[in-house]
Amino acid sequence: MHPVLVLGLMSGTSMDGIDAVLAGFEDGRFKGLRATHHLEYAAPLRARLLQVARSDAALSLRELATLDIAVADRFAEAALGLLATAGIEPGAVSAIGSHGQTVFHDTSAQPWATQQLGDPSRIAARTGIATVADFRRKDVALGGQGAPLVPAFHHALFASGDEARCALNIGGIANVTLLPGTDAARVRGFDTGPGNGLMDEWCERHLGRPYDADGAYAASGRCHEGLLRTLLEDPYFAQPPPKSTGRGYFQLSWVEQRYPMLDTLAPADVQATLAELTVRSIAADILAHAPGTRRVLVCGGGARNGHLMRRLGAALPGCAVQASDDYGLDAGWVEAAAFAWLAVRTLAGLPGNLPGVTGASRLAVLGGVFRP
Repeated sequence: MHPVLVLGLMSGTSMDGIDAVLAGFEDGRFKGLRATHHLEYAAPLRARLLQVARSDAALSLRELATLDIAVADRFAEAALGLLATAGIEPGAVSAIGSHGQTVFHDTSAQPWATQQLGDPSRIAARTGIATVADFRRKDVALGGQGAPLVPAFHHALFASGDEARCALNIGGIANVTLLPGTDAARVRGFDTGPGNGLMDEWCERHLGRPYDADGAYAASGRCHEGLLRTLLEDPYFAQPPPKSTGRGYFQLSWVEQRYPMLDTLAPADVQATLAELTVRSIAADILAHAPGTRRVLVCGGGARNGHLMRRLGAALPGCAVQASDDYGLDAGWVEAAAFAWLAVRTLAGLPGNLPGVTGASRLAVLGGVFRP
């Protein structure tokens, strides 16, 4: 098999924009990134996507179709911008792996359902590159939750025979991959609960900023133990894996419903408490399900939050907590790279899910291929 270039596109639960990477592969193995690019959503589109994802917003079929087109166009722009920056012609790229934008993910009741926007046929038509997409629904059709899907890539990239590790992605929602060794059958992964999402919403409400840079706002407050204890009583945290969730569940209205006196607290103290909620829910799951973990490799936006990283280190004594940068891949680009890798798997007719993670009845080739 000759070396190939595959483009990965990802916008996660933070919905801050689209990450685009150009990844090299040889014999199906990830060989690193050749170029990266980030494209923000236009403010009105981001606001509407967040509104849809945070609530059971009523949508006409026309608006749903229009949003699908708008997201696809932005994804295509991100791909073309990456290629222009890298000086690479579209014809040199074997495929695009597009996750799409999740706007609905509900595993609280059967049938489990997940919905991503970003029409892959439109991405393929606009870029001229075959696009692999719709990765989650095959897993759901086989009884899985369709998420998380990145643990298979975490295993390929980060697993070690010398020590037990966890890969921890902190986006809007946090998810953890347990890597006790190099055997893929032993990998487990699940969403632990809130990541940056609640903190981002609170920061936007009180500071007018989309996120808490370096966790400075949270660090300026004090954790309110009563609020934290109330939030941690939510049944999701005690639920055994496999489990997955989304911004439609963990949003500020969830906090306000559980703690009606929220507005009586100092805003900085609420931010500190939301940060601690992320930390303690992650740490509790790692200690409960992978107590032998010696290293936690953090990726996603949370890896750049100094306050969050320090608190995680304190909550996980005996574990080295560090960004994934020193272990083969910059923390900010892991998920986009994962969907390039999943596209390679699909094109090779190889499974992309891990039943031990999602709960699916079997391994499966994920997604579909959409030609230009």
